[in-house]
Amino acid sequence: MTALIKTRDIRSRYFKSTHWDGLALRGDDIVIAAYAKSGTTWMQQIVSQLIFDGAEGLDVPGMSPWVDGYAKSPEDLAQLAAQKHRRFLKTHLPADALTISPDVKYIYVARDGRDVAWSAHNHHFNSTEDYLNGLNGRPDDLGPVLDRGSPDPHVFYQRWLAEDGYPFFPYWENIRSWWGLRDQPNVLMVHFNELKADLPGAIRRIAAFLAISPGPEAMARILSHSSFAYMKAHAEEFAPKAG
Repeated sequence: MTALIKTRDIRSRYFKSTHWDGLALRGDDIVIAAYAKSGTTWMQQIVSQLIFDGAEGLDVPGMSPWVDGYAKSPEDLAQLAAQKHRRFLKTHLPADALTISPDVKYIYVARDGRDVAWSAHNHHFNSTEDYLNGLNGRPDDLGPVLDRGSPDPHVFYQRWLAEDGYPFFPYWENIRSWWGLRDQPNVLMVHFNELKADLPGAIRRIAAFLAISPGPEAMARILSHSSFAYMKAHAEEFAPKAG
């Protein structure tokens, strides 16, 4: 395939697509894409485990930054450029806001919108004042001021559905844009429920896509360190860094 050139830039209270413009992609890069609260962190852990042969103590949020995160600094991107290992990068952008390189592997994680909204409510309604003030302190032209939303998750979901992803960003265009690339040889679609139902099978499929062949002992470590129980027990380690 030839490169698919992005057709638009997006700026919001959450992200800037232009952060990708100054980043030189490498032939073995891996881009992990997903709508918010869809399993991005889980996939980052799985990919890190495959790259580093099941090692523990990895700084996954530091290694795998959210490139389009609004507050990303030039220093963050310079640190990313200095990485020597196989890189795995995070994005929440729809595919048409990225240039899709034929040399890069893209993994898109999808999740049922009802589960996304439930997780979004837990994350956003229970967020700190500093979190909300940080978002709302950004320029007014990035969208309306964000409130905490209803304490009732059902009411929160109804608004999320009626306003297409509020208070985050559009859900349906994100799903559609990546679904449209599902037949590209360098794009892998993975569903959150697939990870829950058959984690070993899903990891083997991801490993084959990335041309990584861990031995039996390494695979045992990878499976253990990628389990939902392990992720929950080490939740603080996977918390995104500020910005």
